[in-house]
Amino acid sequence: MSHANARTNLFARRLIVERVAAGWPPAQVAEQLGISRATVYKWLRRYAEGGDEALADRSSRPHRMPRRTSDRVEKKVLAARRRRKRGAVMLAAELGMHASTVGRILARHQVPHLSAIDPITGEPVRSSRRSPNRYEHRTPGSMVHVDVKKLGRIPKGGGWRLHGRDAAVSVANRHKKTRIGYDYVHTAIDDHTRLAYSEVLTDEKDLTCAGFLHRALEWFASHGVRVRRLLTDNAMVYRHGTNWGWVCTAWGLKRRFIKPGCPWTNGKAERFNRTLLNEWAYARPWTSNSLRKRGLDRFLHRYNTQRGHSALGGHPPISRLAA
Repeated sequence: MSHANARTNLFARRLIVERVAAGWPPAQVAEQLGISRATVYKWLRRYAEGGDEALADRSSRPHRMPRRTSDRVEKKVLAARRRRKRGAVMLAAELGMHASTVGRILARHQVPHLSAIDPITGEPVRSSRRSPNRYEHRTPGSMVHVDVKKLGRIPKGGGWRLHGRDAAVSVANRHKKTRIGYDYVHTAIDDHTRLAYSEVLTDEKDLTCAGFLHRALEWFASHGVRVRRLLTDNAMVYRHGTNWGWVCTAWGLKRRFIKPGCPWTNGKAERFNRTLLNEWAYARPWTSNSLRKRGLDRFLHRYNTQRGHSALGGHPPISRLAA
């Protein structure tokens, strides 16, 4: 497509052909249109070779691309995208490639952006608006986000994700009275490094949350991170929990709370919860609840030390501590 200020759009090219065919000298046509004689002769030559269709814009793509990524590597990238449903930065870290190369491959095959697909199924959905404002504390431990994600427990032998929904509502299970219950995934994630610590616990009561916070602070301290502030939502346990308050006082923490009705303020914890679902809880059809619990440690190790993070330029969170 011609750019906005182009003198030789499709109309001008046809005008060149018509005036020269009517007997006008090419030099005079070039002067009238404010272009060079070489340009006039170029379009006359193209018209002679291909007629009116040859006056249309051609693709700027080269005829040969000897350094283009091979089809085998492109298939590998596309397969990883279908399997992982991750962006170019994280796929590049996993495949040992440059993020720009992975991004070009995805764009070449018109793979939709992550914001336009469902994170679980990969089906296209309507994208939501995102705020362009981003923030990040300058030092490790300056702010740690804390949140809890509730997950339904997996029955022995696997649930509907393994056997399908038809099996889950079969005659044998339709009138089942036993409640499976929930697991509570407690998470603390550092704002600067994105280092994350998580535990699967039985509830989200005051004593349980306080115990988790104490262990999380010890874990951050073992990595050389001194936590100074906590950011949480306005749950009763965080606002008025006695044991929670004692732990915060013992560690000298300043407590911060999100504005009511604005969960995106605690966005790093909320985003990590989605990563937990995509890459751990729903990454495979687990056959038991205990197997899924054990899989959390493997995921956290990979997340903190190996997995490329888009907000960190494709490097894992542990790289921020090394720097």
